[in-house]
Amino acid sequence: MALFLEAKEAQVRRGDLSRKTVREYRYPLEQVFLPYCHRVGIGELSQLDRQALDRFTDQLLTDGAKSGKPLSRPTINSYLRSVNVALNWARSEHQMDGLRPTKLLRDDRPLLDTLSREEIQRIENAAELERDKLIVRLLADTGIRVGELVALRVSDLEEQSEHQYLKVRGKTLERKVPIPHLYRRLRRYIQETRPKRVATDRMFLTRRRRPGSDLAPLTESGVQQIIRELGEAAEVGRRVHPHLFRHSFITWQLRRGTTPMILKGMVGHKTITMIDKVYSHLSPTDAYDAMVKSLAAEEQN
Repeated sequence: MALFLEAKEAQVRRGDLSRKTVREYRYPLEQVFLPYCHRVGIGELSQLDRQALDRFTDQLLTDGAKSGKPLSRPTINSYLRSVNVALNWARSEHQMDGLRPTKLLRDDRPLLDTLSREEIQRIENAAELERDKLIVRLLADTGIRVGELVALRVSDLEEQSEHQYLKVRGKTLERKVPIPHLYRRLRRYIQETRPKRVATDRMFLTRRRRPGSDLAPLTESGVQQIIRELGEAAEVGRRVHPHLFRHSFITWQLRRGTTPMILKGMVGHKTITMIDKVYSHLSPTDAYDAMVKSLAAEEQN
């Protein structure tokens, strides 16, 4: 496990992995899994058979917390995922074919809430300002995070060979998100609606100017308030927040047949793990429809 963490630290230094991801691996491995192995006398990776891993899961279920109380299933699964990543790394790096990942617990959480395309349109229609309409549409049609949205600059609109993109600065890397249907609208907003003489080049600004100061960039809390109020005005019937649009975008794209591998690049994930979490709340019919679309496209080529 120490070698695995050292390898991940090397990836951080190269810029291939975020420091946050390594921290998410480190605690389950160093503070939970390795102490378990020490208690039961496991000193070699070759001893980690299915029975040993099952006993580890059972221990987490009964008294996994430091307080001695049981852990929640989502927390247990987050620990097991870290263990599985380390085991798969050891299996690949050291040709240990006997190592197999442990099974995750069935997650009985309620299905992930999403907005329908009709609800998103109602929320956009409830906005009076073009700024707010574009905020809704960007969140809904690109899946960008609220922090990425408020960091957008006027210069982040790009056009290359008749293709239009939005340059987005994510948690670890910069990416280009296709926006063919929003590009001209954003250009028009910048040229005709956004205040011209301001010190900042941020795309979205506050409406009110403080005495003796310039218009400031819109903040994450400002966007959250805008979205909450628009959700109430549209009478969606539940709390609406920026990240709900991200869930809805990923779900919408998967139902349209976009593969998780392509989608992870669009929404700025390093792996498809998070995409798999979202996909798990789709029905078998959704998966069937996506497969039919993929096969139909292949037959046409």
